[in-house]
Amino acid sequence: MNEHRWPEPETRIHRALAQAGVASRRAAEVLVADGRITINDTVATTGQLVGPGDLIRVDGRIVSPEPLQVFVLNKPAGVVSTARDPEGRQTVLDLLPRDVRLYPVGRLDIDTTGVLLITNDGELANRLMHPRGKVPKIYEALVDGRVSAETVRDLRRGVELEDGMSLPARVEIMERLHPGGTWLRIEITEGRNRIVKRMCLAVGHRVQRLRRIRFAGIEVGGMRTGEFRAITQDELRQLRKIGGLDGLTSAPGLDVDVDAPVRRPKTPRPPRAI
Repeated sequence: MNEHRWPEPETRIHRALAQAGVASRRAAEVLVADGRITINDTVATTGQLVGPGDLIRVDGRIVSPEPLQVFVLNKPAGVVSTARDPEGRQTVLDLLPRDVRLYPVGRLDIDTTGVLLITNDGELANRLMHPRGKVPKIYEALVDGRVSAETVRDLRRGVELEDGMSLPARVEIMERLHPGGTWLRIEITEGRNRIVKRMCLAVGHRVQRLRRIRFAGIEVGGMRTGEFRAITQDELRQLRKIGGLDGLTSAPGLDVDVDAPVRRPKTPRPPRAI
């Protein structure tokens, strides 16, 4: 039974369940409140701590802790950034290993490419996605027309959107030339839906192409579209610091291989039935 014991000391039960891939932390709290979780055959209580030697069950079934993993994917266009798609389209998880349950950290539009983190570390993902974290994200956007210096200043100050002003952004016109369009480099710290496209449209420039080149300091480097790799230990420390987790005990068993190769999926999954 040792393979089912929870390895991390002093872990809150809802966090342990999230890390084991049972449910999100919030959903795990509901499971505990409903009396569906037991620890060592005793009904768990909200906020209860678990550690080595504790046996967790959900509805009588033993919870097996998953090794925590964090991957960076160079997301291709035409792939949706969700765990499942009701329309049967290919998802980013179809490009990743299938030995543990994974989910994307935030979303990119189906036609947006570039850096996307994918993990089963629910605590880290929540910290990186929370608006309070102000995680830096850098995009390269090809927009219609020629962008004036005044427009750049407007974007830097923030523009009015239907759900409120955008936060000030770092915006630069890139030297890359394109007939009929302008390449912009845009750094933002908010994660509202389609925020970059809506900012550009608000100043009169529709986005033709959009690529995220950096998220929380993580880049794809020389990875081709569709390739993925495990993050390095240095990158993990960086992410935990940005997420405010650097002062907390890191989760043992995190599967990070510094020398892990960049990989492409060998056999794509068939489309899901609609």
